[in-house]
Amino acid sequence: MTNYHTSVLLHETIDLVDVTQGKRYIDATLGGGGHTNEILQRGGKVLSLDVDQDALDHVDKKRRAENGERRTKDNLTLARGNFKNIDKLAAENGFKKVAGVVFDLGISSHHVDEGSRGFSLQKEAPLDMRMDKTLGVTAADLVNVLTKGELLELFSTYGEEPNAYAIARRIVNVRKVKRIETTTELADIVKSASHWSGSKIHPATRVFQALRIIVNDELGVLKEALPKALQLLDSGGRIVVISFHSLEDRIVKQTFREWERTGKGIILTKKPIVPSLEEIQNNSRSRSAKLRGFEKI
Repeated sequence: MTNYHTSVLLHETIDLVDVTQGKRYIDATLGGGGHTNEILQRGGKVLSLDVDQDALDHVDKKRRAENGERRTKDNLTLARGNFKNIDKLAAENGFKKVAGVVFDLGISSHHVDEGSRGFSLQKEAPLDMRMDKTLGVTAADLVNVLTKGELLELFSTYGEEPNAYAIARRIVNVRKVKRIETTTELADIVKSASHWSGSKIHPATRVFQALRIIVNDELGVLKEALPKALQLLDSGGRIVVISFHSLEDRIVKQTFREWERTGKGIILTKKPIVPSLEEIQNNSRSRSAKLRGFEKI
Protein backbone atom coordinates (compact mmCIF):
# COMPACT_ATOMS: atom_id res chain seq x y z
CA MET A 1 0.00 0.00 0.00
CA THR A 2 1.20 3.49 -0.79
CA ASN A 3 2.59 5.35 2.23
CA TYR A 4 0.76 8.48 3.34
CA HIS A 5 1.93 11.28 5.58
CA THR A 6 1.20 10.24 9.16
CA SER A 7 -1.00 12.99 10.53
CA VAL A 8 -0.79 14.17 14.12
CA LEU A 9 -3.22 12.32 16.43
CA LEU A 10 -4.29 10.26 13.42
CA HIS A 11 -6.09 7.37 15.08
CA GLU A 12 -7.44 9.47 17.95
CA THR A 13 -8.97 11.84 15.39
CA ILE A 14 -10.60 9.21 13.21
CA ASP A 15 -11.80 7.25 16.26
CA LEU A 16 -13.50 10.47 17.44
CA VAL A 17 -15.12 10.94 14.02
CA ASP A 18 -16.51 7.40 14.44
CA VAL A 19 -16.47 6.47 10.77
CA THR A 20 -19.37 4.33 9.50
CA GLN A 21 -18.92 2.41 6.26
CA GLY A 22 -20.62 4.02 3.28
CA LYS A 23 -21.28 7.39 4.93
CA ARG A 24 -19.90 10.70 3.68
CA TYR A 25 -17.18 12.76 5.35
CA ILE A 26 -15.28 15.94 4.60
CA ASP A 27 -11.56 16.37 5.23
CA ALA A 28 -11.39 20.17 5.19
CA THR A 29 -7.59 20.21 5.24
CA LEU A 30 -6.20 17.47 3.01
CA GLY A 31 -2.50 18.25 3.45
CA GLY A 32 -0.51 15.05 3.11
CA GLY A 33 -3.66 12.90 3.01
CA GLY A 34 -3.25 11.05 6.30
CA HIS A 35 -6.75 11.62 7.68
CA THR A 36 -8.39 11.15 4.29
CA ASN A 37 -6.65 7.83 3.77
CA GLU A 38 -7.65 6.56 7.22
CA ILE A 39 -11.32 7.44 6.64
CA LEU A 40 -11.21 5.65 3.28
CA GLN A 41 -9.58 2.61 4.92
CA ARG A 42 -12.51 2.48 7.37
CA GLY A 43 -15.05 2.51 4.56
CA GLY A 44 -16.06 6.17 4.41
CA LYS A 45 -16.60 8.31 1.32
CA VAL A 46 -14.51 11.47 1.48
CA LEU A 47 -14.54 14.94 0.00
CA SER A 48 -11.06 16.33 0.61
CA LEU A 49 -10.38 20.05 0.33
CA ASP A 50 -7.20 22.08 0.08
CA VAL A 51 -6.34 25.59 -1.11
CA ASP A 52 -3.03 24.24 -2.40
CA GLN A 53 -3.20 22.51 -5.78
CA ASP A 54 0.17 20.89 -5.06
CA ALA A 55 -1.36 19.02 -2.09
CA LEU A 56 -4.29 17.80 -4.20
CA ASP A 57 -2.01 16.65 -7.00
CA HIS A 58 0.32 14.95 -4.49
CA VAL A 59 -2.46 12.84 -2.97
CA ASP A 60 -4.15 12.15 -6.32
CA LYS A 61 -0.87 10.80 -7.67
CA LYS A 62 -0.58 8.46 -4.68
CA ARG A 63 -4.13 7.20 -5.10
CA ARG A 64 -3.57 6.54 -8.80
CA ALA A 65 -0.37 4.67 -8.04
CA GLU A 66 -2.31 2.55 -5.55
CA ASN A 67 -5.55 2.05 -7.48
CA GLY A 68 -4.58 2.50 -11.11
CA GLU A 69 -7.51 3.18 -13.41
CA ARG A 70 -9.91 2.51 -10.51
CA ARG A 71 -8.88 5.86 -8.97
CA THR A 72 -12.05 7.53 -10.25
CA LYS A 73 -14.19 4.98 -8.39
CA ASP A 74 -12.36 4.79 -5.05
CA ASN A 75 -14.72 6.90 -2.87
CA LEU A 76 -12.43 9.94 -2.87
CA THR A 77 -13.38 13.33 -4.30
CA LEU A 78 -10.72 16.05 -4.36
CA ALA A 79 -11.62 19.73 -4.60
CA ARG A 80 -9.51 22.87 -4.56
CA GLY A 81 -10.75 25.67 -2.35
CA ASN A 82 -10.53 27.41 1.00
CA PHE A 83 -12.50 25.67 3.74
CA LYS A 84 -14.19 28.96 4.58
CA ASN A 85 -16.29 28.03 1.51
CA ILE A 86 -16.91 24.49 2.77
CA ASP A 87 -20.68 24.84 2.23
CA LYS A 88 -20.34 25.72 -1.46
CA LEU A 89 -17.62 23.15 -2.11
CA ALA A 90 -19.72 20.46 -0.44
CA ALA A 91 -22.80 21.33 -2.49
CA GLU A 92 -20.83 21.37 -5.73
CA ASN A 93 -19.52 17.86 -5.05
CA GLY A 94 -22.64 16.16 -3.76
CA PHE A 95 -21.78 16.29 -0.05
CA LYS A 96 -24.70 18.41 1.16
CA LYS A 97 -25.16 16.28 4.29
CA VAL A 98 -22.28 14.44 5.95
CA ALA A 99 -21.52 12.28 8.99
CA GLY A 100 -18.33 14.10 9.92
CA VAL A 101 -15.92 16.94 9.19
CA VAL A 102 -12.21 16.95 10.06
CA PHE A 103 -10.13 20.13 10.42
CA ASP A 104 -6.37 19.65 10.84
CA LEU A 105 -5.25 23.26 11.22
CA GLY A 106 -1.85 24.78 10.58
CA ILE A 107 0.57 23.71 7.88
CA SER A 108 1.18 20.20 6.62
CA SER A 109 4.49 18.38 6.90
CA HIS A 110 4.56 18.43 3.10
CA HIS A 111 4.89 22.23 3.15
CA VAL A 112 7.58 22.20 5.81
CA ASP A 113 9.60 19.37 4.28
CA GLU A 114 9.36 20.72 0.74
CA GLY A 115 10.68 24.07 1.92
CA SER A 116 10.27 26.27 -1.15
CA ARG A 117 7.04 27.94 0.00
CA GLY A 118 8.69 29.71 2.92
CA PHE A 119 7.00 27.89 5.82
CA SER A 120 10.19 26.37 7.22
CA LEU A 121 12.56 28.66 9.11
CA GLN A 122 15.39 26.17 8.67
CA LYS A 123 15.32 25.95 4.87
CA GLU A 124 16.27 28.92 2.72
CA ALA A 125 13.40 30.00 0.50
CA PRO A 126 11.53 33.15 -0.51
CA LEU A 127 9.63 34.57 2.48
CA ASP A 128 6.21 33.66 1.09
CA MET A 129 3.98 31.58 3.43
CA ARG A 130 0.90 31.66 1.20
CA MET A 131 -0.99 28.37 1.35
CA ASP A 132 -2.99 29.61 -1.63
CA LYS A 133 -0.58 30.89 -4.28
CA THR A 134 -3.24 33.23 -5.67
CA LEU A 135 -3.25 35.39 -2.52
CA GLY A 136 -1.70 38.80 -3.01
CA VAL A 137 0.27 39.52 0.18
CA THR A 138 3.33 37.50 1.21
CA ALA A 139 5.18 37.35 4.50
CA ALA A 140 7.99 39.37 2.91
CA ASP A 141 5.53 42.15 2.12
CA LEU A 142 4.48 42.34 5.77
CA VAL A 143 8.01 42.23 7.16
CA ASN A 144 9.23 44.98 4.85
CA VAL A 145 6.21 47.33 4.93
CA LEU A 146 4.66 47.26 8.41
CA THR A 147 5.80 49.88 10.91
CA LYS A 148 7.67 48.91 14.06
CA GLY A 149 4.47 49.34 16.07
CA GLU A 150 2.49 47.17 13.66
CA LEU A 151 5.15 44.46 13.74
CA LEU A 152 5.14 44.60 17.54
CA GLU A 153 1.37 44.13 17.61
CA LEU A 154 1.53 41.34 15.01
CA PHE A 155 4.16 39.31 16.86
CA SER A 156 2.60 39.93 20.29
CA THR A 157 -0.99 39.17 19.32
CA TYR A 158 -0.63 36.36 16.80
CA GLY A 159 2.67 34.85 17.90
CA GLU A 160 2.41 35.54 21.62
CA GLU A 161 6.09 36.43 21.34
CA PRO A 162 7.64 37.83 24.56
CA ASN A 163 10.54 39.49 22.68
CA ALA A 164 8.26 41.15 20.13
CA TYR A 165 9.56 44.69 20.70
CA ALA A 166 13.24 43.78 20.28
CA ILE A 167 12.46 41.70 17.19
CA ALA A 168 10.37 44.44 15.57
CA ARG A 169 13.09 47.02 16.23
CA ARG A 170 15.78 44.74 14.78
CA ILE A 171 13.73 44.06 11.64
CA VAL A 172 13.19 47.78 11.01
CA ASN A 173 16.91 48.49 11.43
CA VAL A 174 17.96 45.69 9.08
CA ARG A 175 15.52 46.58 6.32
CA LYS A 176 16.82 50.15 6.21
CA VAL A 177 19.94 48.64 4.66
CA LYS A 178 18.45 45.76 2.67
CA ARG A 179 15.00 44.32 1.98
CA ILE A 180 14.41 41.07 3.89
CA GLU A 181 13.71 38.43 1.25
CA THR A 182 14.26 34.91 2.59
CA THR A 183 13.24 32.65 5.46
CA THR A 184 16.79 32.21 6.72
CA GLU A 185 17.41 35.97 6.69
CA LEU A 186 14.38 36.54 8.90
CA ALA A 187 15.22 33.60 11.16
CA ASP A 188 18.75 34.96 11.70
CA ILE A 189 17.41 38.46 12.42
CA VAL A 190 15.01 37.13 15.04
CA LYS A 191 17.74 34.97 16.54
CA SER A 192 20.05 37.99 16.83
CA ALA A 193 17.33 39.95 18.65
CA SER A 194 16.47 37.13 21.06
CA HIS A 195 18.22 35.61 24.03
CA TRP A 196 18.20 32.05 22.75
CA SER A 197 19.22 29.42 25.26
CA GLY A 198 19.74 26.81 22.56
CA SER A 199 16.45 25.04 23.34
CA LYS A 200 14.80 22.81 20.74
CA ILE A 201 12.28 25.50 19.84
CA HIS A 202 13.88 28.02 17.47
CA PRO A 203 13.41 31.65 18.60
CA ALA A 204 11.77 32.54 15.26
CA THR A 205 9.02 29.92 15.60
CA ARG A 206 6.41 32.32 17.02
CA VAL A 207 7.28 35.06 14.52
CA PHE A 208 6.81 32.66 11.61
CA GLN A 209 3.51 31.51 13.15
CA ALA A 210 2.25 35.09 13.42
CA LEU A 211 3.15 35.92 9.81
CA ARG A 212 1.56 32.71 8.50
CA ILE A 213 -1.67 33.37 10.42
CA ILE A 214 -2.02 36.87 8.95
CA VAL A 215 -0.95 36.02 5.39
CA ASN A 216 -3.59 33.27 5.24
CA ASP A 217 -6.20 34.91 7.54
CA GLU A 218 -6.26 31.63 9.45
CA LEU A 219 -8.30 32.76 12.44
CA GLY A 220 -10.91 34.56 10.34
CA VAL A 221 -11.27 31.57 8.04
CA LEU A 222 -11.72 29.20 11.00
CA LYS A 223 -14.43 31.39 12.56
CA GLU A 224 -16.27 31.46 9.23
CA ALA A 225 -15.93 27.74 8.50
CA LEU A 226 -17.02 26.16 11.78
CA PRO A 227 -20.74 27.17 11.66
CA LYS A 228 -20.92 26.19 7.99
CA ALA A 229 -19.51 22.77 8.84
CA LEU A 230 -22.12 22.35 11.59
CA GLN A 231 -24.89 23.05 9.06
CA LEU A 232 -23.56 20.28 6.82
CA LEU A 233 -23.77 17.63 9.54
CA ASP A 234 -26.56 15.09 9.77
CA SER A 235 -27.99 14.51 13.25
CA GLY A 236 -25.33 12.59 15.16
CA GLY A 237 -22.62 13.91 12.86
CA ARG A 238 -19.32 15.07 14.32
CA ILE A 239 -16.83 17.90 13.85
CA VAL A 240 -13.30 17.25 15.05
CA VAL A 241 -10.58 19.88 15.06
CA ILE A 242 -6.83 19.62 15.65
CA SER A 243 -5.27 22.97 16.56
CA PHE A 244 -1.61 23.83 17.07
CA HIS A 245 -1.62 27.07 19.03
CA SER A 246 -3.72 28.69 21.73
CA LEU A 247 -5.42 31.22 19.44
CA GLU A 248 -6.96 28.50 17.27
CA ASP A 249 -7.78 26.28 20.23
CA ARG A 250 -9.54 29.16 22.00
CA ILE A 251 -11.81 29.74 18.98
CA VAL A 252 -12.70 26.05 18.78
CA LYS A 253 -13.30 25.70 22.53
CA GLN A 254 -15.49 28.80 22.73
CA THR A 255 -17.45 27.85 19.60
CA PHE A 256 -18.18 24.35 20.88
CA ARG A 257 -19.23 25.72 24.28
CA GLU A 258 -21.64 28.17 22.65
CA TRP A 259 -23.11 25.42 20.49
CA GLU A 260 -23.65 23.19 23.50
CA ARG A 261 -25.16 26.07 25.52
CA THR A 262 -27.68 26.79 22.77
CA GLY A 263 -28.68 23.14 22.37
CA LYS A 264 -27.01 22.37 19.05
CA GLY A 265 -25.24 19.31 20.37
CA ILE A 266 -22.72 17.99 22.88
CA ILE A 267 -19.00 18.46 23.39
CA LEU A 268 -17.22 15.10 23.07
CA THR A 269 -13.96 16.24 24.66
CA LYS A 270 -14.34 18.01 28.00
CA LYS A 271 -10.57 18.34 27.93
CA PRO A 272 -8.63 18.31 24.66
CA ILE A 273 -6.92 15.10 23.57
CA VAL A 274 -3.15 15.61 23.28
CA PRO A 275 -0.39 13.50 21.73
CA SER A 276 1.28 10.75 23.72
CA LEU A 277 4.88 11.14 24.80
CA GLU A 278 5.78 8.50 22.21
CA GLU A 279 4.17 10.49 19.40
CA ILE A 280 5.92 13.70 20.49
CA GLN A 281 9.25 11.86 20.53
CA ASN A 282 8.60 10.49 17.04
CA ASN A 283 7.23 13.78 15.67
CA SER A 284 8.24 16.98 17.46
CA ARG A 285 5.68 18.96 15.41
CA SER A 286 2.92 17.24 17.34
CA ARG A 287 3.96 18.67 20.73
CA SER A 288 1.44 21.56 20.73
CA ALA A 289 -1.49 19.72 19.13
CA LYS A 290 -4.93 19.67 20.78
CA LEU A 291 -7.90 17.68 19.53
CA ARG A 292 -11.50 18.63 20.27
CA GLY A 293 -14.77 17.11 19.08
CA PHE A 294 -18.46 18.04 18.91
CA GLU A 295 -21.53 15.97 18.05
CA LYS A 296 -24.60 17.55 16.50
CA ILE A 297 -28.00 16.68 17.97
